[in-house]
Amino acid sequence: MKIIAIDSSGLVATVAIATEDSITAEYTVNYKKTHSQTLLPMLSAISDMTELDLDTVDAIAVAAGPGSFTGLRIGSATAKGLGLAMKKPIIEVPTVDALAANLWGVTDVICPIMDARRSQVYTGLYEFNADNELTVLHEQYAEDISVVVEEINGIGRPVVFLGDGVPVYRETIEKIVKVPVRFAPPHMNRQRAGALAYIAARYYKEGKTVSAADHKPQYLRVSQAERERAAK
Repeated sequence: MKIIAIDSSGLVATVAIATEDSITAEYTVNYKKTHSQTLLPMLSAISDMTELDLDTVDAIAVAAGPGSFTGLRIGSATAKGLGLAMKKPIIEVPTVDALAANLWGVTDVICPIMDARRSQVYTGLYEFNADNELTVLHEQYAEDISVVVEEINGIGRPVVFLGDGVPVYRETIEKIVKVPVRFAPPHMNRQRAGALAYIAARYYKEGKTVSAADHKPQYLRVSQAERERAAK
């Protein structure tokens, strides 16, 4: 099994080439660049370095949402274009699930948070079970950060936070959280295409793919432009 993984759902642009048991190459940039200018050159670079034969690729994995509206559109368009050109299926991986997968083996409740603006975050609650399989405690959703922390308080277990929402909401979290709390270190706290590929490999074996023609991003909520248009 060989998968190309793409994630441009947030501030990070990241691509990887992975097999079931190995990350052959990964290119991750956490810098203020336009993802439309970086994703394909990044993929081209690691494809050239690994002498990738596109005929050996089985599927294209992509962070399907939620996340930045522009970033999701760019990632989905890239995956869709590759899938159509290569005649390969798309593996749609929930963005927040893939972010949680960075913390493999952690015994705390895992709470990824992506800044969704207006005091909201895209988030979900996860844990790794006794077999070290990622388990969803609360599917990804958009919510006010204070509501999320109160839900964690209700669970009553230690929690670890990660994601680009941490710098924005860390002070709020520390004020209202009532359980032991940790924050993931820099090498584990942002999107990584390798983590996305880890989940995608399982999805592929379970037959959870869609055609490139049918793929579309999952936004979870309407864009600001759509909200303003509805208000008028």
